[in-house]
Amino acid sequence: MVPKFHKFARRSKLKTWCTEVRTKGIRLDFYLSRTNLPWSRSRIKKKINNHEILVNGKISKPSYKVKKGDIIQTTYSPPQPLRIEPEPIPLSIIYEDDDIIVINKQAGIVVHPAKGHPNGTLVNALLYHCQELANGFGLDRPGVVHRLDGDTTGVIIFAKSERAHSKLSIQFQEREVAKIYLAVVWGIPPIKEGKINAPLGRNPIKRKLMAVTPLKSKVSLTRFEVLHSYPFASFLKVMPETGRTHQIRVHLSHFGYPIIGDPQYGGRDQKILRKVGLEYREEFNKIMQIINRQALHAASLEITHPVKNKRMCFKAPLYSDMESLIGFLNEVDNR
Repeated sequence: MVPKFHKFARRSKLKTWCTEVRTKGIRLDFYLSRTNLPWSRSRIKKKINNHEILVNGKISKPSYKVKKGDIIQTTYSPPQPLRIEPEPIPLSIIYEDDDIIVINKQAGIVVHPAKGHPNGTLVNALLYHCQELANGFGLDRPGVVHRLDGDTTGVIIFAKSERAHSKLSIQFQEREVAKIYLAVVWGIPPIKEGKINAPLGRNPIKRKLMAVTPLKSKVSLTRFEVLHSYPFASFLKVMPETGRTHQIRVHLSHFGYPIIGDPQYGGRDQKILRKVGLEYREEFNKIMQIINRQALHAASLEITHPVKNKRMCFKAPLYSDMESLIGFLNEVDNR
């Protein structure tokens, strides 16, 4: 049920939002995150705690379980319409139908317009290709269901219809999506496979980065398997069970195996040679010439099709820079 907007608040640019709950047993913050309010769940929590969202005219908590007939009310500034211009940017399309489109994302392109990236995004390219995407999470993120970092390549899915966006979003929230990444890391883990269970939150010093921290963090789980070991590096298959920002990159770096080429989490820092061996300085310099980003690729994504209701798995081949990196490591291995 999508609540309706009502009257404008007098003498201000704020808009009054009011709805009657028609379901029960759902946390207040989660319930509101599923409506058409233009806020993330974390921002909704802050507004509830700041007494900016009332239930039946009274102060409440984010954990309050809504009941049928509850009246929820708040005010907010209406978002300004955002015009995202279609752009003829080449796309590597893996699959497309009336409801979804799956892309093998290239490096160096962000998913949707944001501060610092008003255009040149995948969303700009998709609007040129298919003219229409689901409204999804807002005017600035049409079709977006999940994201990949700007320099991470591989499988990413977008919703073209509203029905597809709603059902896919639930699959990601409920962890019903199977994701496999391929990564090349510095060093050789002592075990062939394992699970990293370490909470992630904002880096307390560098706020744009993430870190393993007990402070204001979220549960984060990453499984990995060593596919091949080289003299100073390893080729991994990585299966994230949660979808936190920079999760794979931070988890691997925190435990001493940063992804090769990663400029933010130690993958381009010569300090790693102290661990893998100072005798590999020449190889390190060669690798820095081969790849100028983190060697991380979303290799496959398995979902239940939101309309056809059948399980589907989409795969994306590696881009040339990671292929060249692995080729060079094989040469080193065969010396």
